Amino acid sequence: MLKKLPKPAIIAHRGACAYAPENTLSAFELAVQQQADAIELDVQLSADDHIIVIHDKTVNRTTDGEGLISNLPLKTLKELDAGSAYDDAFRGEKIPTLAEVFETVGKKIFINVELKSLLTSKKLTEKVAKCVRDHNMASRVLFSSFNPIALIQIAKLLPQTPRGLLVYSGPLGVLARTRFGELVPHQSLHINLQGAKQDLVDRAHRQGRSVLVYTVNHPADIQRLVKLGIDGFFTNDPHLARTTVAKIAAK
Repeated sequence: MLKKLPKPAIIAHRGACAYAPENTLSAFELAVQQQADAIELDVQLSADDHIIVIHDKTVNRTTDGEGLISNLPLKTLKELDAGSAYDDAFRGEKIPTLAEVFETVGKKIFINVELKSLLTSKKLTEKVAKCVRDHNMASRVLFSSFNPIALIQIAKLLPQTPRGLLVYSGPLGVLARTRFGELVPHQSLHINLQGAKQDLVDRAHRQGRSVLVYTVNHPADIQRLVKLGIDGFFTNDPHLARTTVAKIAAK
């Protein structure tokens, strides 16, 4: 997937979530319409081991329900409203499964699947790998995680599918930005906007790795990152990003 993306690649963070509820089919379909090069989404398992596309550990912030994802079965999750918390125009929007996302937009756009697994979850990586295979998406997916073990696990299951190591800025990301991080099998480094520095970008490129930056929503930041030579960035607003990149290219 990484080799097929333009530079800089515009990746819709949780879909076009500046315009639609994050991590929903509406946000992903809108990202396609707004000419994003890829979408980013988050996956975790429901109580009955279905792959759910949602960022938080609970449904409290983005739906009309309450509770931990890991305690709720798919049937209960599908009864929740994942749209009206964003805007009443999206009332009735549902939490999608990864399979539903693949079926809806998988052939239209590349997909970055973030494995939401701070603890080791072999079951999550195994189920995600199977879903990718079942939908013939291995060449259209990029995996990412803050958890190095999750990347090691998915590398064993789908070795030809690229992986991105997510890195925190500041003290939390120190180890990942050193030679320790280089031991993790990954083809791209995903760094926080505040941590995007020329030396880090250059070092990753010397190692043959792409550099993707999160989360970028302002034209001035996009311009700075383009000068640094980054390979792509995650944004809540793919329309603004596309317009800004076009203006930079026209200069």
